[in-house]
Amino acid sequence: MKKLISLIVLFLFVAFIYTACEEDENTKGTVSISITDAPVDMSKVSAVYLTITEIQLNVSGNSWITLDEFEGPQKFNILELTDGNSELMGSFTIDAGHYSQLRFYVDAPEQSDANPSNPGCYIEFEDAPTQALFVPSGSNSGWKAVGGFDVPLNGEVSITVDFDARKSIMEQGANDFYILKPTIRTIVENEAGKIVGGLSNIPEGIDVVIYAYEDGIYTSAEAEDPMSDTTARFPNAVTSDIVDDNDSYHLAFLAAGTYDLIVTTSIDGEFQEVLGIVEDVEVESNTTTTEPIDLSAFIL
Repeated sequence: MKKLISLIVLFLFVAFIYTACEEDENTKGTVSISITDAPVDMSKVSAVYLTITEIQLNVSGNSWITLDEFEGPQKFNILELTDGNSELMGSFTIDAGHYSQLRFYVDAPEQSDANPSNPGCYIEFEDAPTQALFVPSGSNSGWKAVGGFDVPLNGEVSITVDFDARKSIMEQGANDFYILKPTIRTIVENEAGKIVGGLSNIPEGIDVVIYAYEDGIYTSAEAEDPMSDTTARFPNAVTSDIVDDNDSYHLAFLAAGTYDLIVTTSIDGEFQEVLGIVEDVEVESNTTTTEPIDLSAFIL
């Protein structure tokens, strides 16, 4: 009798464990996270390295959870991740549901550290010494990415985070002192589209940079000199691209909607002028919108 009771207890225990595990699995989903970037417009920058040490998610505006499956630290040269390119940081099994924010921790020295050794975040130049990327004074509490997403039950969502180095890296004063204040947005990949196109009649000796703005957001004040060295010109642009050697541009990872393209010129990384605006460019999810630009329409 005792043996029979022991077998029954063992059976019930195994059944309980199996049911608990099955119920736990049935509450899960998967999120895959990749990283991308918009190109910097500083002259002679050859590489921008970020080392990410930890990723956290915010559960519907309440608590933060750490992605224990993230295999960090991971170092990225984000200048290699422009023109719609991205790199996978990992796929993670988490509770299904809505997540309102991501938060990233990076290996960067604090601004008070005058001579950091082996910083994980730094800039390389074509003809100048490598410079550390400092974080503002105070403790590093991580940087939040704007944009939420839903993890489906027993399904997967793929998201891409845009670190936008153009807005995130600021040169301080005249001593080549650089700080890192990441501006990060989150894009659900199957909801994103892109705008591409070729340019014609580009004048000799200039670079063309194109900024994408949500419809009606751009004003002439966006092109003015920044009020401080902690902000960037064209601060409300969603993304941007430097026209390449093939006279083409790529504005990737855009939410569906209507955009205005601000066409500008620069010389050696220094902004010159706004040539003109291409208005009302429509973007649809999972669709490439082709928008050729003839600069002769802007240049008299």
